[in-house]
Amino acid sequence: MNRLKLLMAGLLFFVIMSSFLTQAYAALEPLELYTDSQVYSEGQPLLVYGKALSNETVILRLFAPDGTIKQFDQITADSNGDFNQVLMQWPNATTNYPYGTYSVEAIATKEQGFSQNVDVAFASSSSLIHTQIKRTVLVSVYAPQTAAVNQTFRVFVQVTSDGLLVAGDPTKLLANSHVHLPNGDVTDLTNSFTTLHQGLYYVDFTPPQEGTYVFHIIALSQGTESNGVAATLVLKQSIEGISNQIIRLNSVLNTTSSELDKIKTEVQGFGYVLNTSQNSISQANENMNKSVTSMSQTVQNIEAASGQFNSLFLPVVALIAVIIALQITILARRR
Repeated sequence: MNRLKLLMAGLLFFVIMSSFLTQAYAALEPLELYTDSQVYSEGQPLLVYGKALSNETVILRLFAPDGTIKQFDQITADSNGDFNQVLMQWPNATTNYPYGTYSVEAIATKEQGFSQNVDVAFASSSSLIHTQIKRTVLVSVYAPQTAAVNQTFRVFVQVTSDGLLVAGDPTKLLANSHVHLPNGDVTDLTNSFTTLHQGLYYVDFTPPQEGTYVFHIIALSQGTESNGVAATLVLKQSIEGISNQIIRLNSVLNTTSSELDKIKTEVQGFGYVLNTSQNSISQANENMNKSVTSMSQTVQNIEAASGQFNSLFLPVVALIAVIIALQITILARRR
């Protein structure tokens, strides 16, 4: 009788301990989530099942590779805490449902939002079931090759997951991103990014000193981390400023060359005028010499003519004088 009592007490203790351990385990693992497959192809149903608390409401969500929610459902577990649901039937691959790694999430409403996630793959064939599911997150960083001290430039960042642009708050998506300065200091960029478009972000940065700046961008998407790096060489003056100075110098040189050509043309014209003037003076001098010679000949001709005139005029004067003398004699005789 005593043995029977002891056996009954031991059995009762075992049942109590089992119940206690079950509840303790449930408290530690309040939610379990599974899918009927790891890889799905077009037309196959996505069956989600698991275990929660008794009669607990469970929220089911399906995230695409870019982090957007593609399916949302809400179900209630039975009295044993079991639940199952066909979340969706996989459609044909499109831009809305591309091939890649998707994430199924279950949220327990009674356990302060406790959640579980399972990654599945959407592929052209479900025969890849033995292939490990792996999310591919890539970070591309676009920074200028050169910049100038104290002149702001812009660095662009692109984040993709399985080829799709990843949306999200950059302060969380790009947390821990930073830039290494030439002097060895590190500047945090976590709160500096601005969203340009889904999956595209940028940060404006002003370098305080010369040297090489290395931008280290870290992206964390659905538990997968990816790194991207780009470097910028900072000079005292940007290549653009130097180029503008060279352009201005070329402009000044071209203007100077034009002025020199103009002066050369004017000098050549002045030489032509000078030569012309010298030729004119020489011609005038020659004409003057000719005139002087002609005038000398004229004077000589006048002198010769004067001599001839004198030789003719004197006899005539003498004849006139004789005639006058004869008339005076005749008149004197008549009286």
